[in-house]
Amino acid sequence: MSKVSVLVVDDATFIRDLVKKGLRDHFPGVQIVEAINGRKAQQLLGRQSIDLILCDWEMPELSGLELLGWCREQDSLKTVPFIMVTSRGDKDNVIQAIQAGVSDFIGKPFSNEQLLTKVKKALSRAGKLQTLLASAPPKMLSSGGFANDSLAALTGAQAALSKPAAAAPAEAAAARQEVPRAPAASAKSAGQAPGGRGQGQLRLAGGTMNCVIKALSLKDAQLVVKRAELLPQVLDSAVLDLEQGEGGEVARLNGYLHAVAALEPKPDSEWLLLTFKFVDQDPQKLDYLSRLIARGTTQKHFVPGA
Repeated sequence: MSKVSVLVVDDATFIRDLVKKGLRDHFPGVQIVEAINGRKAQQLLGRQSIDLILCDWEMPELSGLELLGWCREQDSLKTVPFIMVTSRGDKDNVIQAIQAGVSDFIGKPFSNEQLLTKVKKALSRAGKLQTLLASAPPKMLSSGGFANDSLAALTGAQAALSKPAAAAPAEAAAARQEVPRAPAASAKSAGQAPGGRGQGQLRLAGGTMNCVIKALSLKDAQLVVKRAELLPQVLDSAVLDLEQGEGGEVARLNGYLHAVAALEPKPDSEWLLLTFKFVDQDPQKLDYLSRLIARGTTQKHFVPGA
């Protein structure tokens, strides 16, 4: 039986590794190839057959949206499922991707369940699902591990059941329902955190936390969050939303939690100090961070390194 081939495109090694591990853990027979940007993906797609593309949006040299447009112009790739793996959930971005022919979205940060559900759904529509499931462990098939189709990855909201599409023309409508608008970066309730010098939102797979920025560099950010039911874990992937400029545009920085510690020296500390490591290699994002640090403000009261 021929294998199912999946192409993973992302400039962040950490994100590619998360996707590869999630697929291989449940589908040992899946064939996975990877590319660090859209340009490399083009070269790879020109010399081998691919059954599914999982692609980041913001990448150097050639973006995910540009790669999507190119794929839909190629006779051999017009019907290949293309899932955008992105932290972009703004209405304009969603419409752009739908018009370019995107099949579905997976929001950053994402859980294994969200990833597997979307992959299963896309391959089912492409007629490749049975080939993929043939390589899955029996316990995965019998336990209903794919039952829940998460619709809330972009905002980190609670998972919701997805209704199966009746026909291909319903694809655009389904995508609109599954990709809510990205949250604003305002975090008024976090503004009273000790030592606060700026505000933002930290999006985890299980939910969203208001945060206060305590320090910022090109490699990481020190964040203060209020302890809640949602307890951040080391190595959790996440997206840090920062509001920039007078227009309230939101910068989305992808990364993972490198460290989690109590801010106060007591077991019932009300505040947590998180070290958030950036994984983006996009020059535009690195340039944005450089300017942010040099300017000394993400919002009115931010002082880097404080």
